Amino acid sequence: EPYRVKLFVEDTRVDPKVALDKVQALHGKGVTLIVGPMGSGEVKQIAEYVTANKIVVISPSSTAAPKLLGVTKPEEKKYIFRFVATDVFQTEVIAKEAAELGIKGLVITYIGNAWGKGLREFAEPKFAAQGIEVKDIIEYPDPPPADFTPYIAVMEKDVNELLEKYDKSQVAVVAFSYEEVYTMLSQVKDDSILLEIGWIGCDGTAKSRKIAEVPEKVNKVGMYSTLFDSKGPSFAKLNEAYRERFGRETYQYGLNAYDAEWVMALSFAEVHKKLGRYDPDEMAKTIPEVTEKYSRGEYGVTPVSGYIKLDEWNDRASGDYAIWGVENSEWVLKGVWKYEENKIEWK
Repeated sequence: EPYRVKLFVEDTRVDPKVALDKVQALHGKGVTLIVGPMGSGEVKQIAEYVTANKIVVISPSSTAAPKLLGVTKPEEKKYIFRFVATDVFQTEVIAKEAAELGIKGLVITYIGNAWGKGLREFAEPKFAAQGIEVKDIIEYPDPPPADFTPYIAVMEKDVNELLEKYDKSQVAVVAFSYEEVYTMLSQVKDDSILLEIGWIGCDGTAKSRKIAEVPEKVNKVGMYSTLFDSKGPSFAKLNEAYRERFGRETYQYGLNAYDAEWVMALSFAEVHKKLGRYDPDEMAKTIPEVTEKYSRGEYGVTPVSGYIKLDEWNDRASGDYAIWGVENSEWVLKGVWKYEENKIEWK
């Protein structure tokens, strides 16, 4: 018989402390199934509480590697699922992208939080495997500084040294940053060598509206940025309905959350059918099976975010990445990395 699903919506402002407060408040109302939160810092903050209370969560957008969430074995993450590929995946794409762009030497700058450190840590050996020299790694603090000039000076020195060996087209800056990278760019002098080479970003820099604040500089460096981009058979219909109602396109992490809601509701129904009641341990065991069946269309509904394959950590291990770059002060799709073939289709 049909179920009706009731949603309680809370805004955490991507603040880990607020996330924990909201989870505790929802739990107080009897909520034991949660889609969210968005950030890895939030997931890390709530992990202990949700595990102790057997609250099942599916984050649509937390990408940090499991160990950066304070988890050492899959069993400790039993109730925490993530429907987005992790940064282990993303750095694979970034290294391949850099190699195909002809990069031979680069400098990495990154924000010193768990997310930034994870990207840096995974990317370094992957650049090396592609035969790319990592000249230097420059960390800046989180929250980011108001003045980036000391970091810029080090980057300029490194890049000049790389240019003794390589051509300008073979040297890049890689930024594992959020939107503060555009503040950094605004402080780069107009005659700086850093504006004569390409910059490569990540999902934290992709499609940012901040490019409007430094248009000339971003146009020069391109800021090629990867963003998880996976669409399934039901995407077109949902996107159309969303556009009609809200006048804009859907967002990838929203699509992941939509699939997470379906999987949660279907898993709950399966557990209830089997036991005649809800059980969190049975739910944790059921979600991976239901995710597979849902991905194959066995329930008469199909994913909007593409086939969802989970690894032993209950994290997504499938999906494509779009590569966006800036041209004439606009974000333009430059290519797509296809997960199944492990290749970039350049536009």
